Order: sequence, then C-alpha cells, then structure tokens
Amino acid sequence: MERAWILVVLFLAPCRSAWAGDLASGLGGLEWHGSVQVNYASRLGATGQGKPPSGDFLLGEERLQLQLSGAAPKGGAGYFVKADFFRDEADGRSDMDMREAYLSYAEGPWDLRAGRQIHTWGVGDLLFINDLFPKNYVALFSGRPMEYLKTGASSLKTSFYSDQASLDLVAIPFFEPDQLPTSQRFFIFDPFQQVANRTESRPRHDLGNTELAARLYRSILGFDAALYAYRGFFRTPSMEPDSMTAPSKLTMVYPRLSVYGASLQGNAAGGVLSLEAGCYDSRQDRAGSNPMIPNSQTRFLAGYQRSPWTDFTAGLQYYGEYMHRYDRYEASLPAGFPKQDRLRQLLTLRLTQLLKYQTWKLSLFSFWSPTDEDFYFIPEAAWRMTDELTATMGANIFGGARSTTFLGQLNRNDNLYLAMRYEF
Repeated sequence: MERAWILVVLFLAPCRSAWAGDLASGLGGLEWHGSVQVNYASRLGATGQGKPPSGDFLLGEERLQLQLSGAAPKGGAGYFVKADFFRDEADGRSDMDMREAYLSYAEGPWDLRAGRQIHTWGVGDLLFINDLFPKNYVALFSGRPMEYLKTGASSLKTSFYSDQASLDLVAIPFFEPDQLPTSQRFFIFDPFQQVANRTESRPRHDLGNTELAARLYRSILGFDAALYAYRGFFRTPSMEPDSMTAPSKLTMVYPRLSVYGASLQGNAAGGVLSLEAGCYDSRQDRAGSNPMIPNSQTRFLAGYQRSPWTDFTAGLQYYGEYMHRYDRYEASLPAGFPKQDRLRQLLTLRLTQLLKYQTWKLSLFSFWSPTDEDFYFIPEAAWRMTDELTATMGANIFGGARSTTFLGQLNRNDNLYLAMRYEF
C-alpha cells in the first residue's frame, strides 16, 4: 500500500499542467494545490539514559499534501479533499492522513456538508472552551505547523443564515479523542506507571453516542456574539484502575460531557476584545465524588489584542477553570495523589513582528499558570524565501515546579524544530 501511494503521487505531480484543464471540465471546475514539507524536532539538552523509544528526536517527517476542490457547473454542489502522505523517521512509519474529505450543497440561506471536516468555534487563541472538536497536541508540542493542531472529524454539518441570526448544527457519529503525548516520544507523568496491563474503552459507534453541537451567532452592537451547546464526551481520557490500593489493570475511558457557553468579540479601546465562557456538565460524576472522573467546571477567558505600531501585534489572555463540588473532590481523593486547585488560572501572551516587507515573521507565544506554577514558551522565526518556499525555526520550552501538572510534566521535553515548506 505504501509503495502504491508513492507511485500515484509521482505519476500525478508532473502531469498537472497536462490534464488539469480536461479534468477540471469533467469534475466541475477542479482546482488543486499542494505542498511538500520537511519537519524535524530534536530535544534540547542532555536527557540521561531513560529516553523514550524515539530517542532524542520527537519528529522526523517528510510530508506531501494535496488539496482538491470543485463545484458543479450550475453551482450548489461541491467537494473538497485534503490528504497528507508522510514518512515519519522517528518511528519508521509511512502512512496517509485524510485530513478533510466532504461533499457540500448550498441553496439560498441553507447549506449542508457531509464527510470529514475540521470545525473551529470560539474566540480563544490556543485556548478552547466551546471548541470541543478533536485536536492533536502531539503536533503542537513537537513543532508541526499550527494547522495540524486541529484534526478532522467525520461529521454532518448544516447551517442556516438570516439577517437576524445564523445557526450551525454538527453531528459526529464516530468519536475521536484528542491526540495527547505518550511515553513513546515524550517524558510524561504517570501516577500508575507500575501497571502494564492497560486497555482503552472508547464510546461505541452507536446512534445514542452521536456527538451533537450547535452554535447560534449574530452581530450585536458591533460585536460578534455566539451561544453554544454540546453533548458528547470528554476527549481527554480518564484512568479507571481495577483497585485504588493495588491496581493491576487500567482502563482509559471517556466520560460523558455536556457544555453550554457563550462568546463575544469585537473592537474596543483601539484593539480587539474577546470574552468566552462555558459550563461543563460532567454527566457521569455530577456528585463530584469520583476522583477518576473530572468534576463539573465553569471555564472562562478574557483576551485583548492590539497593534501599537505597523506590523506588530500583541495579545493577552486570562483563562480560568473553576471546579464545582470541590469539597467532595478533596474528600474522595486517594492519599498520595496530586491535588488540583479549585481555580486553575492561566495567562497567555502572543507577540508578533513582521519585518522586511513581511517576508520575516518573528513571534512568541507563552503560557504561564500562577496556580500550577508551570509554563510553556513557543518562540519562532519564519522566513518567506520566495512566494512558494518558507523556512521556519522555533522551539518548545516547558517548565514547572511540579511534574504532576499538565505543562510541568513536559519539563524534559524541550525541543528545537526546523521546517521547510514548498507550496504549489
């Protein structure tokens, strides 16, 4: 299969100009684009003897992306496909990643999309409250381009538009979890590291487990306002041991979740103000007495972005997670387990400077939690060498006072990444 894909790609690439015109007329104005990308990430500093199986390299990829799109001659119907073919030297694997592949139909104030799609909701910058769709944090932490943080989901989306308000409805019948760092490439904290017998229990592909999401949005006094609702599952798994005192087996489960939220974004005080909040209803632990399942929470953020001078942008965000029924959580927490704060707080800063006719982009994105006492910095420099070729160098730098917090556990995974991308 791997060799077959390589042969197809090598055959199609040089034939673009020869058959694109004829094919376009047969497939409703076919347009196709693509890119070739190389992406490598290596750890910074000495890591000792107990390295993950991938060694010093978190990433070693060569990747080809192809995009196809088109519409029916009379309009209304269309299609879009985005597929990546890649070789990952870090684990010696070649594969294809179907990032998006959907059919669409539009008529008047209504449209429909069916297939694998990437959905983006909410107003946070790398902070997600009402965006409950799958994400790839391995890609973020190992220096892949930011587009790879979002992953597609096989789904049905329908939208209705009017002058009063617009509505998006999404149904996802096949659950996909977030892709999180594992011990294959990362140093991570594991409270049950002595337990080797592990299984994963994802929601079955039953109609009753279909995830449902809705967004109602409109403009109010110059601000973009939205209401959200979601019914599905946590995408980050919870560990369920067969015994709290002497576990011999762990099961990774995805508890049921409902979320209700709102957002507001618009111009204010010479910049852009963003507000978002969501109430997380942990439906399998509403009492808050099961320490292995997340308690219900209220999550919120406030952000402000401004450009004080030409080609420079600065953005700040404050984010919080307030745990409900905290007294029951404390009472049920097993001895020796790390305890979460009632209110987890996080601050982010984004700085971006464009130079030399915007062919250079210097940026810094940073996370810092005063409650978890951990941080994450992403400095990056990108050089657009030509209209088609871009080179990028950056780093992922982690740290924290404790190895039990989300960012603190990644303390030994600092890495430098290099990437080149040619678009055609």
